[in-house]
Amino acid sequence: MCGITKRFGQVVANDQANFSLQGGEIHAIVGENGAGKSTLMKILYGLCQPDEGEIYFRERPVRIDNPRAAIRLGIGMVQQHFTLIPALTVLENIVLAREPRRFKIFLDTAKAHRTITALAEQLHFDLHPNAKVESLPIGGQQYAEILKALYHGAEVLILDEPTAVLAPQEVAGLFDCLRGLKAEGKSVILITHKLREVMEIADSITVMRRGRSVASLPKAQTDLAELSELMIGKHLTAPPSSLQQEEGKEAGGVDQPMLRMRDVTVHAVDGRLLLDRVQLDVFGGEIVGIAGVEGNGQNKLIEVLTGLRGIDGGKVTLHGESIANRSPAAIRRRRVVHLPADRHRHGISLKDRIDENLILGRHNRPPFCRRGLLQRKAIQEFADDAVGKYEIRTGGVNLPIRTLSGGNQQKVVVARELESDPELIIAAHPTRGLDISAARFVHQQLIDARNRAKGVLLISADLEEIMHLSDRIAVMYGGRIVGVVCPSETDEAQLGALMLGSADSSSDLG
Repeated sequence: MCGITKRFGQVVANDQANFSLQGGEIHAIVGENGAGKSTLMKILYGLCQPDEGEIYFRERPVRIDNPRAAIRLGIGMVQQHFTLIPALTVLENIVLAREPRRFKIFLDTAKAHRTITALAEQLHFDLHPNAKVESLPIGGQQYAEILKALYHGAEVLILDEPTAVLAPQEVAGLFDCLRGLKAEGKSVILITHKLREVMEIADSITVMRRGRSVASLPKAQTDLAELSELMIGKHLTAPPSSLQQEEGKEAGGVDQPMLRMRDVTVHAVDGRLLLDRVQLDVFGGEIVGIAGVEGNGQNKLIEVLTGLRGIDGGKVTLHGESIANRSPAAIRRRRVVHLPADRHRHGISLKDRIDENLILGRHNRPPFCRRGLLQRKAIQEFADDAVGKYEIRTGGVNLPIRTLSGGNQQKVVVARELESDPELIIAAHPTRGLDISAARFVHQQLIDARNRAKGVLLISADLEEIMHLSDRIAVMYGGRIVGVVCPSETDEAQLGALMLGSADSSSDLG
């Protein structure tokens, strides 16, 4: 890719960017949010058209007008937000638009099943072709996306933030899969912010900053410090400590818990147990981390605490008053805020403006609304202040939020929720898709909230994040809290054993 330039209105997403990929290599693209990584790869996959520049494939100039043209060349992409159809099975999603036929008429389900099963076994994916996609955890959906790309003949596989939703054990499995693809001569492009993973898996690394490719080098010729400096354009200071406290204040030093869950039980419509007698306390002035392999009840726990799902038994109280089976609006009025894991589904309105997204939830109250009319001046002032404070890169707050990169969209959600003076913060994967400096900024915001005696419940698939931020860590497995540990008294191996259900903890669950 030579001299690629792409503009979205006043925003220059790619500015004369260059990128080269060799056959049979794993090539990582790193950079801050809004650096142009995803846009450059969307151009390679045909989802966007460049305003300037050329693409050469196997030394021939090519024009990739759409994803179908990319697939014909052998280029596949697994995007950060999956494109599977939830109501269809894994098999139906994978073969869509390339269904095997008997007698050129009938769908050959048996052949498709054999092909997909063989491919899954080759990659060591535990995935049943007849499972409905909507029943799969996020990690399983990602595996289905990878199988779909390979089934359609991908020789070059683009993965956008592939480990953002995976537990450490799943990351190891994915990396084994990528090494296997590389051994078969396939090439992998990895878009990520996790530099430690880059140093583990990549052969080559391209660094992007403000739309330009500022360096491309073999992994053997660089290190974490140099990559961080290339990404940000300056020396990166040490990360904040999770032990930073206001002078004279201890985390969790309040006698009574802010949030208390006792014997909380939730069943699915078909009777399956989703939450099994969950016991959990969150005190003001502490961060409680929730660790667990995706699909072990974390999302159901969030839904209960945000009013999206009722409980069948037990108690949920906030400052001693029940919030069980209350509406999301009623719970928000109790100053409980939610940083959702899926920002597109639960966090933002893609068709609306950036400033409008920044006031969602408070759009019908002063100072943003008076006598039923939006107060544009107040909204503009608040939005401009939030954009500056949270370092959101935008061409203007009056632009649609869909013009922002994924990481900057996440910053909008964080800014909106934390600027509402919350009492309890439920943060689900709050730094998913964020670059190093942005993630550290969000971490510091959560630490600052904890130091102001706010309660923080942090749900994350990133064990490093959980270990770094949490005062206590509760581990979920099979819909239960199977252990609560102190970060200073445990390690990732012990947490991993609890997450897989192969260990138990006698720690107090309160």
